Amino acid sequence: MRIERVVWTFDHHLQDLPWRSRTAGRRELRGNLHDTAADVGTATALRRLGSVRRLAAEYLAAEYGAQLRPAWSAGAVFLLAAVVFLTWLHDAGAAGYRAGVLAADPHATGTFHWSAVAYVFDGMTFTFADGKSTSTLGGAFTPVDYLGLAAGTVIFGRLWRARRTAEPAHAEGHEDDGRGRPC
Repeated sequence: MRIERVVWTFDHHLQDLPWRSRTAGRRELRGNLHDTAADVGTATALRRLGSVRRLAAEYLAAEYGAQLRPAWSAGAVFLLAAVVFLTWLHDAGAAGYRAGVLAADPHATGTFHWSAVAYVFDGMTFTFADGKSTSTLGGAFTPVDYLGLAAGTVIFGRLWRARRTAEPAHAEGHEDDGRGRPC
């Protein structure tokens, strides 16, 4: 169980690697730890391993080099935060328009159209009956929103850097000069 905990902690630090590279890294670490544990014991094998975070950083450096790497989690955080903000902005605008109609006429009756924020939301239609809002229609995100969300996710997550390398430097049978370059 201790070996599996270390292997999955290692995998957690490799989230930015492509799936196949992560799987290969997990298998390699698991195999090496089981072999070493059979020789010297699990506790000693894990102690000799050192920092799992450092080991994962070395795998990432072997895959991507020293450059900035893609961060899928940063892209996901941006996307979630932006959608929450846009939804809040939309709801605040709609509530403000509804309150404005009622401030002008507390017993409003009829159909009122809110043109919303240009290029951000489609307009909304409110139907009032004696000061009560009975339905709302519209208010969807526009294509500009979706383009902005996609662009922001790529930019914040540096996802243009997500690429596969032909042969990672840590693959079996390959030696390197200690700086991730083949000899």
